[in-house]
Amino acid sequence: MAYMSQEKKRNIKVELDKILKATGIKYSLGVRNHSTIVLNISKGPIDFIKNFVESTQDSYNNLSSGKYDTILKSRYEETKYIDVNPYHYDRQFTGKALEIIDACVKAMNQGNHDKSDIQSDYFDVGWYIDINIGQWNKPYEFTGEKK
Repeated sequence: MAYMSQEKKRNIKVELDKILKATGIKYSLGVRNHSTIVLNISKGPIDFIKNFVESTQDSYNNLSSGKYDTILKSRYEETKYIDVNPYHYDRQFTGKALEIIDACVKAMNQGNHDKSDIQSDYFDVGWYIDINIGQWNKPYEFTGEKK
């Protein structure tokens, strides 16, 4: 049964501080329903939103080139927050954004286990993780690249 305690959260926070504070990223860490650790990234010098939109543009490749730029631009302007998929983030981000997300996922899963068997509908994990870039009611704030 998935379980996340405040003590485990404190240990994970120490690791996340090493990763995120060094880059100037502001974040909060919480526990939801005693089973999920939630990382909310609120602002920083990495444009996660632009990186996400550009990295996932392949899903729009079947559009004519005239419409493509307009759709990509409007997607960037409309995307204010991202609920990161912790299983497929490597397909959704590139470069520095991917490095940061990857390091966060690894830190949040340190000491975790996954002995799930979906064929028999059996789920056994130490805890679940959620990563949010911004939130539905408070968009991610890009502060500009560090020099």
